[in-house]
Amino acid sequence: MTKSVVFLVSLLSIYSSTNAFKTSFLGRSAPGTHGKPGTGSQLCMKTIAVFGASGLTASECVYQALENGDSVVGLTRNPANLVIPKGSGGDKGGQSMADNPNLTLIGGDVTKMADVEKVFENPIDGVVVALGGKTSDVGDTMLTDGTKNIIQAMKAKDVKRLSVVTSIGAGDSENQAPFVFRMLMMTVMKKIFVDKNNQENAVANSGLEYCIVRPGGLTVDPPTGVINVIDGEAGSITRADVAQFCLDAITVEDFPYVGKSPCISSVGGTSWVKDRSAKARMGE
Repeated sequence: MTKSVVFLVSLLSIYSSTNAFKTSFLGRSAPGTHGKPGTGSQLCMKTIAVFGASGLTASECVYQALENGDSVVGLTRNPANLVIPKGSGGDKGGQSMADNPNLTLIGGDVTKMADVEKVFENPIDGVVVALGGKTSDVGDTMLTDGTKNIIQAMKAKDVKRLSVVTSIGAGDSENQAPFVFRMLMMTVMKKIFVDKNNQENAVANSGLEYCIVRPGGLTVDPPTGVINVIDGEAGSITRADVAQFCLDAITVEDFPYVGKSPCISSVGGTSWVKDRSAKARMGE
């Protein structure tokens, strides 16, 4: 076994354990559940903007929002790359979403204000930012510069709700990242974490109703419906579950993590459970 393989195995094993701080929040509620313990009242959502729309986590946000009956306006450098995600999409994974009448997809660069403003030519009710890419491809400050453009455009159009995906280890969560990951943050991932930290600072100082989402180790598995907000070391979580949390952050009126930066993981318990039953979807 090579040293690189041993290193990756060690990283995965570290990610497999977590000390979870459990929350009873149940996520986006079905109609008629407002006021029940552990549920949230849903905002009257019409159109959701997703930035970085063709990315692995962002495409989950796009797909799930469309499945929820919302309209989506997405911005991505590569519109042709947006396909149904394997996690939530199952057997449909890899198929195009382009023919969905509730999806407007814009090709553009989030660091160019003119491209960002194209998204807000539509009435937008909430925004998900799930940007990604290697710094060698997108630059050292893409996350910060692009997010600042989004914030400026939101304020110009009086859009309030914002969820932004960063990472475990960003901001004040450094000690929640596994040891090996912290070593990567200080070496090969140093530039991207400088950008992530600056991005978080821009969001925290925006004056918007934001939620900075810091997921643990990401997978492309099907959604579990289990999302723990943790105080301890991060475990793994599916991108599908991260997307659900991000959408709830902008669609649930009394979402408990507005103005906060929660670290989330699916490992370590069943505290935050999304009811995916047919009855819940029908509001029964």
